[in-house]
This record gives sequence, structure tokens and C-alpha cells, in this order.
Amino acid sequence: MSTIQNNLVSKNQHYAAAFDKGHLELPPAKKYTVVTCMDARIDPAAAFGIDLGDAHVIRNAGGSARDAIRSIVISQQLLGTQEVLLVKHTGCGMLTFNNEDARGLVHKNLGDPAVKDLGDLDFLPFPELEGAVKDDLAYLGGSKLVPDNITLSGWVYEVETGKVRQVA
Repeated sequence: MSTIQNNLVSKNQHYAAAFDKGHLELPPAKKYTVVTCMDARIDPAAAFGIDLGDAHVIRNAGGSARDAIRSIVISQQLLGTQEVLLVKHTGCGMLTFNNEDARGLVHKNLGDPAVKDLGDLDFLPFPELEGAVKDDLAYLGGSKLVPDNITLSGWVYEVETGKVRQVA
């Protein structure tokens, strides 16, 4: 096993020894979903006050609503969530490239067969943080997959301070 795998097993043994949350219900108790970035500097539970069982947390590169829509639909339609908090963050890597750059890296590192497998994949980069939050909320608000009664809000998490601020 790798060092990372050994750490997973070791840390899980400690976690499982004190685990007392096996009684929690499948649907989130507080009926909301958080969509945020996969950035390792964000701890959604600690930063956003989410206790185990409270909410669905959907993470992907850039905290993209478009990338998360499948999970959002499942969260709402199968598991009854009624609110989406969309949280992007300062210093996001998605601000640093465009689709052409990403395709170039795939080509350089993995070759033509990998580029072919990309097809027309949009990496969903964005040039401006607050605008990207607003664009994603407009996407959700305009989607027939998200009912009109779902509460939507957009936030920016500051990785430098740990603070959040609402932008939409």
C-alpha cells in the first residue's frame, strides 16, 4: 500500500472507533446542498458549519453548477433538498487558464489519443470570480431541472481569511 493508503486505513481506524452517527437518515437533515470547489484549502464542514448529516456537499473543479447538475437533481428530487448554496473561492485555479490551455496540456502530457477522448469537453474555466458565481446562479435559476421554489444563493470563500461573503 502507498503512504496515502496507509494513512487512510490508520486514520479511519481512529475515526471508526469513536463513530456514533450510524443512525443518521439518508436525506440531509437541514435539506440543503452546498456546491463548492474541490480545492484542498477548503474544509466545507468546518468553514460553513455543516455537521454530519446536515447537507449534501458537492465538490468539483471550480464549484461549477453545470458540472454538479446531475447531483443537484438527485439531491432535490430523490432526497428532498430545498436550497442550494453555491460557493466559489479566491485563488481558484479555474481563474488561471482557458479551454485551449487545458487541451494543450492534455496533448503535451497524454498525447493525441487522450485529446480525442476529450471530445468537446468544456473544462468550465472562468475569468472573473464574482461573475462566475452570478453566471452559475443564473444557470440554476433558468434550468427546468431546478424548481422555482428552490432557494439559491451565491458566495465567495476567501482562502486567505477563511471568511465568506454573499455576492448573489
